[in-house]
Amino acid sequence: MRQPPPSELAESLREFAMSLVRDAPQSSLSRTAAATLSVLERHGPQRITTLAEHESVTQPAMTGLVQRLEHSGLVSRRPDPLDGRATLIAITEIGSKQLGNRRRGHDAAISARLDRLSPYDRALLAAAAPAIASLTEPHAL
Repeated sequence: MRQPPPSELAESLREFAMSLVRDAPQSSLSRTAAATLSVLERHGPQRITTLAEHESVTQPAMTGLVQRLEHSGLVSRRPDPLDGRATLIAITEIGSKQLGNRRRGHDAAISARLDRLSPYDRALLAAAAPAIASLTEPHAL
């Protein structure tokens, strides 16, 4: 099997990832809102500045998003125990449920695509999954 150069593989993976995002089922959560909730779910309560840095948006943009998420009951604010002047943003149970619903919708859409593949192609993807997942780990950046 021919091994493509990294730039060619990068292009293929980018196109693949973009098509999954583009064809994802509609949700009441924007991509940035879902990503922010996901960070809170994985890493616990965070300051707005940390969330803004993580999502590569401005602090005012993240403040607006957090206000909308808070108004919808998806996040809550609590005092930062290390700095009384600051607040931490935490995902709520409702936020976790909405995020889970969005993920299940994505999983169903991807599963439908996988069903169209041959067992051999699905096995190839399964074998590649650990390597693909390692691309998202912080040390891979």
